Amino acid sequence: MKARFYAGAAALALFAGTAHADGHQPFAVGEGDFSWDSYTEFADKYDLSGQTVEITGPWTGDEKEKVDKAFAYFTSATGATVNYSGSDSFEQDIVISARSGSAPNLAVFPQPGLAADMASQGLLTPLPDGMSDWVRDNYAAGQSWVDLGTYADQNGDDQMYGIFYRVDVKSLVWYSPEAFDEAGYDIPETMEELKELTDLIVEEGGTPWCIGLGSGAATGWPATDWVEEMMLRTQAPEDYDAWVANEMKFDDPKVIAAIEEFGAFARNDDYVDGGASAVANTDFRDSPAGLFSIPPKCYMHRQASFIPAFFPEGTTVGDDVDFFYFPAYAEKDLGKPVLGAGTLFAITNPSEAANAFVEFLKTPIAHELWMAQGGFLTAHAGVNTEMYLEDSLKAQGDILLNATTFRFDASDLMPGEIGAGAFWTGMVDYTTGASAEDVAKGIQERWDTIQ
Repeated sequence: MKARFYAGAAALALFAGTAHADGHQPFAVGEGDFSWDSYTEFADKYDLSGQTVEITGPWTGDEKEKVDKAFAYFTSATGATVNYSGSDSFEQDIVISARSGSAPNLAVFPQPGLAADMASQGLLTPLPDGMSDWVRDNYAAGQSWVDLGTYADQNGDDQMYGIFYRVDVKSLVWYSPEAFDEAGYDIPETMEELKELTDLIVEEGGTPWCIGLGSGAATGWPATDWVEEMMLRTQAPEDYDAWVANEMKFDDPKVIAAIEEFGAFARNDDYVDGGASAVANTDFRDSPAGLFSIPPKCYMHRQASFIPAFFPEGTTVGDDVDFFYFPAYAEKDLGKPVLGAGTLFAITNPSEAANAFVEFLKTPIAHELWMAQGGFLTAHAGVNTEMYLEDSLKAQGDILLNATTFRFDASDLMPGEIGAGAFWTGMVDYTTGASAEDVAKGIQERWDTIQ
């Protein structure tokens, strides 16, 4: 990926010479364009010497190395030791430890659904008072993040349990800048313009889109992202939430309309590389290859931020390929919704140091310390976005900060039999010719059997 270093991010060079004496801090306090004032203000409030914060989450390998470096600054600010342990089986481990009374102080949840389940069982502790107001005021699309971190407790009363730290963006359209330039195409800023561009490419003899749903046993999931995007661009956020919760049925006309919005792209032979019949049979990892053909076999590919891992070797994001925000309809006045995912911190074993760590997560510096290492996005509106290590990450961060609504991947929030089962297979059926009505009805009937 492209790595144009910003002034602050260049502080990585400090790693060898001016790092903290403990060897775990890659950026010297006070140097570079980090928000060190937020670090100093936080450090002045706490003396937690001798205390320990135990944290567990899904980050392992390179991600664990990065988060350990970021959390080392909590130690230098407060004197408290941070022990983070990552696990590939986090979801199972945290439930077992919480039920056995041996939970860590904090847990990092990759899905709100599990956190909500544990909150309802009394296994989580609500965040300190005022957190919902703070997140609402300090995160872009703040109410969305409040909603995503708020769950019913054992008594059915809503409490805020989670604060998000590290986010992923799905609302991206990938394209070849060279191909766009040669054809004279402009980046569309609205869904109306995107559809006009799609038709223009066809008129000029090209193919607008590459779409592939193949993914082994998980075949069909890329289409669920398309439908989720279309729900956010055709219906109010409240409708999206009701759909996820099965309060709005899957065969509601609003959901059917969103499926058909996807079909307007995927089931049109002129719109997709290989024709509509190829969509379900093309592996999602291979589907963007047409962007790099000469002449291009397609001009656009809608996919999440991880897709460059499957681009041809040596591809540079920002030069060979780039992305733009998957736009919203201007006429529907639904703002700029963003679909994605992310991880949230919740308290599983309360302590003074655990509460202080939550306060640390509110500081811009806590986010910038991972931003400058790469592989991190945040909706925290107070960060210095120049601290992003790469151009592409900064651009995605800007999409997050300009969002008016953020919603978590719906299929990840639905029961597994639906979100990772009937929804996937239903989208394959729809793409290969079944009606949206029949597919939606079938998914709902499956959902009804697990109530």
